[in-house]
Amino acid sequence: MAQLDDVAIVTAAPTDHEDHSSYVDWPAIIGGIVLASGVSVVLLSFGAALGLTFTAAADRPSAHMVGMGIGVGLWFIWVQVSSFMAGAYLTGRLRRRFYDSTAHEVEVRDGAHGLLVWGGAIIVGALIASSGLGAVTTAVGTTAGAAATAVGQAASAGMSADGDSYFVDTLLRPAPGTPATSEDRAPVTGEVLRILANAGSGDVSADDRAYLGSLVAARTGLDEAQATARVDTVLESYDQARTEAAEAAETAHRVGIISAFLIAASLLVSAAGAYWAATAGGRHRDERVEFDPLFRRIG
Repeated sequence: MAQLDDVAIVTAAPTDHEDHSSYVDWPAIIGGIVLASGVSVVLLSFGAALGLTFTAAADRPSAHMVGMGIGVGLWFIWVQVSSFMAGAYLTGRLRRRFYDSTAHEVEVRDGAHGLLVWGGAIIVGALIASSGLGAVTTAVGTTAGAAATAVGQAASAGMSADGDSYFVDTLLRPAPGTPATSEDRAPVTGEVLRILANAGSGDVSADDRAYLGSLVAARTGLDEAQATARVDTVLESYDQARTEAAEAAETAHRVGIISAFLIAASLLVSAAGAYWAATAGGRHRDERVEFDPLFRRIG
């Protein structure tokens, strides 16, 4: 009977049976996007209740519009950064780690997941803003689209047809004690409106001013001097209103530029914050950091 003198025992090296088809952990990313979107909606709804929206800033008087716009922009930056960082941190803690890389590579993968949360939350926010979900978009109310709409409305506020009609009515108002004429005023009103519109951003010409004086005298019963004085007074008020409207439009335009810049800046800062928060979450995941003692002290 043969005897085996030497027996060789071969021990196989441990193998990693984890699936390496993709290093992107989508469930963790989706969880981070949901958290970031939820935190953002809650904070923006709270801010909207306090009037911290670009629409509210555009409705403020010109003297306070820029300051209000900057304040709303800073609030928006804080909301963006905090919500993205919360979602990215959660993703970093939930991400499945593969033990086939260096510590630096692990950090890069965690940070990349944070950036995916950042990009995904932006896409979700854009879809919500453009989908016509009234209750949500009204509560949020501070997206770039809302800022552009508010600025556009304020910039086009100018002298409307109704505003010009008021000055026409003031010009053609009958003098006290003069009976109102039954003659149709529509042709004269249209003519005066065209004179005011033709003035544009400049003053009404001397010829048009004299013609308006004759119209006022003929329609109101005032003498020539009184009619001329009324024309001068009304045109002065008209020029002042037109100047104030132009200043309000220019201020609204500046608020729009500042708001758009702050929104873009907040997104860039949020990207850096999301990257850092995801790496912090991954580090706490690997170090098995527990928050139970903190919660026990709070409770």
